[in-house]
Amino acid sequence: MDKKFLEEAKNSLLQERKRLEEELGNIAQKNKKIKDDYQAKYLEIGNKEEENAQEVTLYENRLSLERDLEKILKEVGEALEMIKQGNYGICKKCKQIIPEARLKALPQATLCLKCKKEKNN
Repeated sequence: MDKKFLEEAKNSLLQERKRLEEELGNIAQKNKKIKDDYQAKYLEIGNKEEENAQEVTLYENRLSLERDLEKILKEVGEALEMIKQGNYGICKKCKQIIPEARLKALPQATLCLKCKKEKNN
């Protein structure tokens, strides 16, 4: 993999990490004790029954979104670490080269498509 592609991937991953951290900051508070861990914010809307139901629904939605964003943030961090270690673009499972087209589409990919499909089944 050439240096230019690696630099582009690194920049893309750094931008994505920043975006994810900003988005997480809007719906959750950062856990000061655990790196890259967030706790969804619970909004208090009011005391009426329908307001309480709305609070719970909003919290559940935030909790789900928080988990998804944290998962992607972790993948981005792993990909940045792989760049640092010099093994970016190599599938973590089968050790085959991940095609550049996949990495351009999903810079945080650490598995080739075949291994990703096997993992999801």
